[in-house]
Amino acid sequence: MRARFLASSVGVLALGVSLLYVTPVSLTGQAAVPKTPWGAPDLQGIWNDPFDEPLQRPAKYANQETFTPEQLKELDEKRASLLRREYRDKDSEGKATEQDVAGAYNALFESHRPTGKYTSLIVDPPNGRVPAFTPEAAKRQAEWRAFMLETLKNTDTCKNQAPGCRGGTYGPALPVARRNDVPPIYNIGRINRANGPEDRSMSERCMGSNIPDLGGYRRIVQSADAITMWYDVGQGQGFERVIPITNAPHIPATIRRWWGDPRGHWEGNTLVVDVTNFTPKTEFQGSRENLHLIERWTRVDPTTLHYEVKVEDPTTWVSPWTIRNDLKLQDSKLNRIYYEPRCSDTNFGLAGILSSTRAEERLFAEGKGPDPFSRDTAVGGAGGGEENADPLGGTVSQY
Repeated sequence: MRARFLASSVGVLALGVSLLYVTPVSLTGQAAVPKTPWGAPDLQGIWNDPFDEPLQRPAKYANQETFTPEQLKELDEKRASLLRREYRDKDSEGKATEQDVAGAYNALFESHRPTGKYTSLIVDPPNGRVPAFTPEAAKRQAEWRAFMLETLKNTDTCKNQAPGCRGGTYGPALPVARRNDVPPIYNIGRINRANGPEDRSMSERCMGSNIPDLGGYRRIVQSADAITMWYDVGQGQGFERVIPITNAPHIPATIRRWWGDPRGHWEGNTLVVDVTNFTPKTEFQGSRENLHLIERWTRVDPTTLHYEVKVEDPTTWVSPWTIRNDLKLQDSKLNRIYYEPRCSDTNFGLAGILSSTRAEERLFAEGKGPDPFSRDTAVGGAGGGEENADPLGGTVSQY
């Protein structure tokens, strides 16, 4: 397994968020980790990962921890050429499909980072893969998937055996008596209906943020007693964490919080954060209220923040696993962030989804339109098939 930390030997001035902190010099003349006026390691600034690395190692690179320079060049060229949202989905007659219309969201709104050198963000287990689900978790996943496919079965997605209907069959729509069935678990994905907000995905509901977050920007501000992390993720779906530096116990297990209950302390130059008490309405790779994180934030040099998180939930995976992610300090002026969520305040899209579905239901009841259950509102936009798949692969989440 690769070494977790880099040695710091370069001296610079560390620019904090609100104050200028001078890097202390060690007795050997080498620069030490930047410190705050009260002596704690200085983690402040705007940080992100400038590279794109898969969460888990694609099977093609099973025995590799890092990509070769030739592989990186090939991957960057391949990924840059992918159509992604620009892909136009056609049926067997050459006509645009429902999936094509659903995917009409121009790729102008997406950015793609260069491929990073590591074949996975997971460093433990050594194979770079998420451990297997427990029987309990596998059953939970299967029940939700079967429920979603039942609502999807009368759509072209299943008729054409598209990937979104994998494991499902084409057939008559759900009878009216079953169209209000409660999902087997709290829904965070898309169900092929819109009875209410909770049938729609978390991103459509402007609630798509969770931790660990491995893709966006985060701005860190700290005091002697607490550290605040603002995450700028998704389309204006930012969120804020306040991490107390304390030895106090966690809140009672009866209280559940969206981003868990954090407790931070210092171990040398590393901020260690223990996070419990998640709500069952959040999900990370299949884990919900029993998710337990142990995060380690280490400023290893003036421009690098090493993030490592141990992920465990004995009701979801057969063993714990660990992710590492090296973040780079961004220019605080060139990377200004709007420090509030921009999605929730003007989320007219969700209201439109619900009201248009009610209109479709009224027309269908009057014999003037198609059954809303024959339209796929669950799978999303056109994916482009195997030839348009990202060679870095995806995650293991059921959604």
